[in-house]
Amino acid sequence: MLVKGMVMGAMPFDVAAVRREFPILQFPVERPVAFLDSASTSQKPLAVIEALDHYYRTTNSNVHRGVYQLSEQATLAFEQARQKIATFINAKSAREIIFTRNTTEAINLVAQSWGGANLRLGDVILISQMEHHSNIVPWQLIAQRTGAVVRAIPIDAHGRLVLDQIDQLMAGVKIVAITHQSNVLGTINPVALLAAKAHAVGAVILVDGAQSVPHMPVDVQALDVDFMAFSGHKMLAPTGVGVLWGRKALLDAMPPFLGGGSMIKTVTIEQSTYADIPARFEAGTPMIGEAIALGAAVDYLSALGMANVAAYEHTMAQYLLERLDEVPGLTWYGPPIGPDRAAMAAFSLEGVHPHDVSQVLDTEGVAVRAGHHCTQPLHAALDIPASARASCYIYNDTQDVDRLVSALLKVKHLFG
Repeated sequence: MLVKGMVMGAMPFDVAAVRREFPILQFPVERPVAFLDSASTSQKPLAVIEALDHYYRTTNSNVHRGVYQLSEQATLAFEQARQKIATFINAKSAREIIFTRNTTEAINLVAQSWGGANLRLGDVILISQMEHHSNIVPWQLIAQRTGAVVRAIPIDAHGRLVLDQIDQLMAGVKIVAITHQSNVLGTINPVALLAAKAHAVGAVILVDGAQSVPHMPVDVQALDVDFMAFSGHKMLAPTGVGVLWGRKALLDAMPPFLGGGSMIKTVTIEQSTYADIPARFEAGTPMIGEAIALGAAVDYLSALGMANVAAYEHTMAQYLLERLDEVPGLTWYGPPIGPDRAAMAAFSLEGVHPHDVSQVLDTEGVAVRAGHHCTQPLHAALDIPASARASCYIYNDTQDVDRLVSALLKVKHLFG
């Protein structure tokens, strides 16, 4: 049991030093924000901000086609970022890394390109009840186009997948599209098990890694998945850059997602031939500076060590849930404290709308999310219209959680 205000054991890294590297957390000086909305977007360390600034100050140029020095420098930095990301998730080749705008675009790419080429009438797309809309709507769109069917794995009362009937659910499945970590429940799903089940029936598996890649070691080879999608802005990098990793054999066989410059070999008025991966899926001028800054974010996280990040956040998860239990009338959702629970909590406060909770917390300098968090089917399963959500990252400490709980008690007092 972690007692209020106590110092949590030996930390895997110096959290106070980490906090000092995030400029936004230093202001206002009188009462810095307790930022507990990293599941939505993360704050940026100085190293990432400086990498983006350095690119625009010294290197700004288009990539790949220029034969002058600035373009060659930009191309080198851009492709080095691609290699860093490949190493970070243990991809076999940097060519398997596709830059996208975000996780949403990466999932849409697979749904439209792989799905359009492989799904047929009656094929099953297996998702879960806890998916973000970004891993629901793209599959609905391709199902409408191909005649495929979307089926969902249910969740239990603790926010875990119900897998008792997984073999029956796998009947007719061509692709499993599953979140690695729920953005509401904090549930960490058994992706390797689901990958094995998918492959046993000849299906492929796509993993929404938006909430997992920033917070734990992710090895796509060890998980034995086929596609992994994630966003830069949730892992210390700027908005506007995301990643799709896919197995080379699958990517090589997929038709283009978007058409335009950079993704072609030859173009005539009558027809075109297409570039090899990754260029085939990166039409037009890419997000060069943002990708380079994502490479800097990967360097930052790698220096901390993702096993250390996961260990620290597990401790924070325990502290967060135990402190929330002290608030009368508060219900939090998801698994109990354990290895399959992330450092976040969506919750309801009896008699108070989540938006009101969030607004009052803001007056106390505490930033949390409120709404359905792009998970309307999940909230329907929980039988609530919305929730408030507090989510932690490497720069949060117990004082942030203490401020959250103190502010929640003020909410309770204010609303009687």
